[in-house]
Amino acid sequence: MNEDPNAECMVCRKHRGEESVPGGPIYQDALIFSSHAGLFGGETTHYLGHLFIEPKRHAPGLADLTIEEAEAIAVHATRLARALMETLGQVHIYSFILGDHVPHLHVHVIGRYPEAPREFWGPRVDEWPGAPKGTQAEIAQVTSSIREFYASRYRRHDPPGTPG
Repeated sequence: MNEDPNAECMVCRKHRGEESVPGGPIYQDALIFSSHAGLFGGETTHYLGHLFIEPKRHAPGLADLTIEEAEAIAVHATRLARALMETLGQVHIYSFILGDHVPHLHVHVIGRYPEAPREFWGPRVDEWPGAPKGTQAEIAQVTSSIREFYASRYRRHDPPGTPG
């Protein structure tokens, strides 16, 4: 019998390198892991600019985070939002948590492109027919661009008061 209750958690497996992450992590440290969303359930393409931030520690929801994890997630959500705007030209960034299918907190950070029709703003932003979608290779290219922007703009241990 498996003694680790988190051994089967898809997010925990991703953090251990047992699940594919297109393009690899954008950022990770002892507390958090961020990446582009990959292909799900038989998808051949996925919306470009759909990112995740997850605590490294198995935590099912917001109420389960430590203060340090919550602060790290908030700071990096802001930084990833700027990266999406700068690298992909997205004009508005959404952030949401669903948590119904995977019992490990994962914050969605997903941007809206300027040409997105108003009826597809919000949680349907990736459903419009012209939504930029990419294959695994294209997702990896976007991930690389975001990671390069991120690394050039932010240091691992910025002092308090450093702008996001």
